[in-house]
Amino acid sequence: MASTLPIITSRNLWKLSPLQKPVQSWVETLSQVEDKKVGFVDLHPRIFSVPPRLDILAKNTYWQQQYRKIDYRWVPTRAEMPGRNKKPWQQKGLGKARHGSRLAPQWMNGGVAHGPRGPKSYFFMEGIYQRIAGLTTALTVKFHQNDLHIVDSLDIPTENFQYMEQLINERFWGPSVLFVDETDIMPYNITAACSKIKGLTLMPTYGLNVYSMLKHNTLVLTTRSLDKLEENLLYYLNHSQFRSSPFQKKIA
Repeated sequence: MASTLPIITSRNLWKLSPLQKPVQSWVETLSQVEDKKVGFVDLHPRIFSVPPRLDILAKNTYWQQQYRKIDYRWVPTRAEMPGRNKKPWQQKGLGKARHGSRLAPQWMNGGVAHGPRGPKSYFFMEGIYQRIAGLTTALTVKFHQNDLHIVDSLDIPTENFQYMEQLINERFWGPSVLFVDETDIMPYNITAACSKIKGLTLMPTYGLNVYSMLKHNTLVLTTRSLDKLEENLLYYLNHSQFRSSPFQKKIA
């Protein structure tokens, strides 16, 4: 009886240059604890075999840490202080320094000048080609460090979390694993099992980002998410605006 597992030997890689050769990776399965290989899959070299740019990873990580940051610190100015804004004494004749209000910043319990006026958002949008270069660099680093694994699907035979613990320990995937599927509707068994184990994350393809890939020890992609990921990245890598000027100038 023929196997229903996706034994893949080649794929039609879009926009593959005749001078480039695809890189290959094993296709694994989660249906058993043992590390069983069910085939090969070709990966596009423009996504999984690019020169590593650590500066691009640093820029993407900084952007993701900053755009969700909000500074809630707030201090009142002299106009917002409670109390009477009365002149403490007359302007001249007493030999004292001239003051117009006890709520001024130089007085104790007075207002604050140039203090934080939150909430302040640090949101900014990184350039599209900076983000694409960050994704391709992170995927390349994960692949060449043997921390990227391709699986046929996220279906597991049971919802028991001990099955996932045994599988991860058997394959030496580390304490944190990021599972990526094509959509955000995940199989029930793996959803129930991962919800009870700290460090396991389920994510759809459209949510894949540099910070999450670097945060987790192992990245696991399904074959469907691989197709979707390559389709989206290659679209922007071959966009007319991108082809109009060299890549290095776009991300410098």
